[in-house]
Amino acid sequence: MSSRNRLLGFLACALASSFWGCGFFFGKIALAEMSVGAMVLYRFLFATLGLLPLILTHRPHLNASEWRTLLLASLLGVPLQFLIQFKGLSLTTVSHASLMVGTMPVLLAVGAMLFAHERLHALGWIALAVSTTGAALIALSGQHTAMSHGPTIAGDLLVVFSLFIALFWVLLNKKLMQRHSHVVVTAYGLLAGTLMLAVWIPLTQGLPPVHGVSLKAWAALAASGILCSAITTLLWNWGLTQVPASQAGVLLNMEPLIGSLLGVFLLHEVLGPLAWLGGALILTAAITLTTRAPAQTFAEV
Repeated sequence: MSSRNRLLGFLACALASSFWGCGFFFGKIALAEMSVGAMVLYRFLFATLGLLPLILTHRPHLNASEWRTLLLASLLGVPLQFLIQFKGLSLTTVSHASLMVGTMPVLLAVGAMLFAHERLHALGWIALAVSTTGAALIALSGQHTAMSHGPTIAGDLLVVFSLFIALFWVLLNKKLMQRHSHVVVTAYGLLAGTLMLAVWIPLTQGLPPVHGVSLKAWAALAASGILCSAITTLLWNWGLTQVPASQAGVLLNMEPLIGSLLGVFLLHEVLGPLAWLGGALILTAAITLTTRAPAQTFAEV
């Protein structure tokens, strides 16, 4: 692999993570005018619209087993992950939700240990303990808030639970991309997930609103769909074809950084001392774990 492709792979992953960091910000704007289900459905309808040229020009050549894997990944990665994650966002702040996402690199490390038959050394276990402590501090900092729309433990924990679901989505996509292009896996995976949402949301919550939605909310939905779903997933999946996931994982820390800063500076949210400490612990643990050489952190079983 050339150094140029390696650099481009890192840049793609960094851009993807940064754009993902805007997702909670745009989602919070849309949630002010509609339910979680409607917001998630519109987000992925816009994402599918953005991916339509790729869907029309790239035909999938998956066998029956691979279609089942793709459909399972789509179910986990779109309806389940995002409905749970944005339900959590509706109960907490953008800053808290974004910082909780800082646990994802460590979760990926555990996933590699369990599913790629790697063994986590002492440094990895220390990083996991530090990151878990940081997540607990962030959640607990919202317990005593007097703000009517402040952070809550329930919201923070729902965001973390959605990350466990996202872990399996990433692992299944990685498996599919061993034999198929990132374009096919991304485009048809998001299309399948959107179709699931298009059936589930109207059946359980009724048709999403069309009239009475502000231009600001529509712009946020379009940005979250095209920028924070379609483009980000394409960039991230392509990046993973150029660099090892263990090295790309550290770039996921751009997401909580960007998201929490947007929450503080644009939505005027306030992070308490415990939340800042918890966020620092999460980012420190994730960066330490994912920037160590694989031989120093993992060993084949």
